[in-house]
Amino acid sequence: MSYALLGLLIVLVLAQAFLLWKAATTWRWYEMVAIIMTTILAVVFVFPVAGALKSRSAWYKKKEELDARLEKAQTEQKELRDGDRNNPLSEQGVLPMSQKLAAIGLEAGRRWRGLRLSNSNFNGQPTIVLTRPPQEPAPGEELEAEAPKPDAEAGPLIAEGMVVYGFGEGRGPNIDVPVPVGYLGEFRVVSSTPNQVTLSPTGPLMADQQQLIQDGKASSWSVYELLPLDGHMPFVAEGSVPDDNNVFGRVDEDLINTILANTSEETRENYLRDGSRSRADDPPLSRWVKVEFLKPYTITVDSLDERGALVEGFFDGSGRAADSRLKVGGDSKGEVKLAKGELLLVKKEAADAMRAEGVARLVDEYYLRPLNDYRFVLRRMRLRIADLQNRSKILGFEKEVLQRAIDATVSMLASYQTEKLLLEQDFDQTETERKAIEGYNEKLRVELKETREKLVQLYRSNQSLEGELAEIQGRIQSRVNSLTTTSTR
Repeated sequence: MSYALLGLLIVLVLAQAFLLWKAATTWRWYEMVAIIMTTILAVVFVFPVAGALKSRSAWYKKKEELDARLEKAQTEQKELRDGDRNNPLSEQGVLPMSQKLAAIGLEAGRRWRGLRLSNSNFNGQPTIVLTRPPQEPAPGEELEAEAPKPDAEAGPLIAEGMVVYGFGEGRGPNIDVPVPVGYLGEFRVVSSTPNQVTLSPTGPLMADQQQLIQDGKASSWSVYELLPLDGHMPFVAEGSVPDDNNVFGRVDEDLINTILANTSEETRENYLRDGSRSRADDPPLSRWVKVEFLKPYTITVDSLDERGALVEGFFDGSGRAADSRLKVGGDSKGEVKLAKGELLLVKKEAADAMRAEGVARLVDEYYLRPLNDYRFVLRRMRLRIADLQNRSKILGFEKEVLQRAIDATVSMLASYQTEKLLLEQDFDQTETERKAIEGYNEKLRVELKETREKLVQLYRSNQSLEGELAEIQGRIQSRVNSLTTTSTR
């Protein structure tokens, strides 16, 4: 292309020279000089112009490339911030994730992570001393408590008298940061300095908790102001979306089977069924109904009470939000307005009431696992364990008594074994004598039978002789009588 332009330029110069040669007879010398100078300048300056055009083309190409990269970066930044709203299977953006993180942090309350166990005493009054490391945390082990202030201005690490909950931290599979791996118990803050806190258990620690603390298996401690709240969404598979079969999305079976590996089959089944369609035998507390509103409807969700969730709970007696962090607030006056055709998942009692009012119709029924309040669950478990320990002691005592009885029985059996052998020998002798006696009895029975037969024969013979004697006696008597009669005459 460049050679073609150069050839065209040479042709134009030659053409202009030819024209000047033809016009030389009519033009004056200064006109000729001006034309020649213009031609020379045009030819000279065409090369800088070509270089400028080439540089502009390169810079314009660079600008187009940078504009494309800027547009791509802005799109990526928007997706990272808000997520891809056109793709429900894509990961969430930073903004919704930060909002969820803020909500989780709000529910979790204050927490102090990465604390190191200085010493523990379980011999006398049980105490736990935790220290905040002075060195900078390693990557991924960022402490969530504020950095220590100068000694003149620093306050206690945790307020004295506060009831907190301790968790042992560790590294799980495919996790680079320490996370809570074991519950260590409920504690009360006895004393606190800017970098150290002393805790005392509010109740007797279980044996496995004491073992976990004394063995130092937890690399560090996490201290929480509130116990974690139970929820449905933590057990939903990543990227899953709600549908008609499950109001939360597909449940992560691998996660549930891993976390609840040591629980009963019934418990795992409750977690696996969470959000699915209900069955006829589901308990009333787990039955929720999806309703569609047939006309606009307004629900009051904020309570008029103002109270702290730590002491009195998050909701009032009617189920309305009493904690300011959960209230709708603003200009809504604590009300939520629902439009016609909007879907809502409510408890069965509320759905029945709405259907009775004629404002909603039933779409489907679902099973929702009743959430756990770990404050009471852990206490019930502690009481249950204490009861089982007492029963274990009772059963141990009964086992000891039973073992003594078994030992006595074994001893008696051993002592009776000799008697059994003697009795067996006596039995053999008795059997021999019994057989001899039976033989003798049989012999006597035969002799008795023979004797009886002889006696019968003798008896019959005697009867015959007696008859003959009676007959002879009769004849003799008749003769005597006849002789007596004759002599009388």
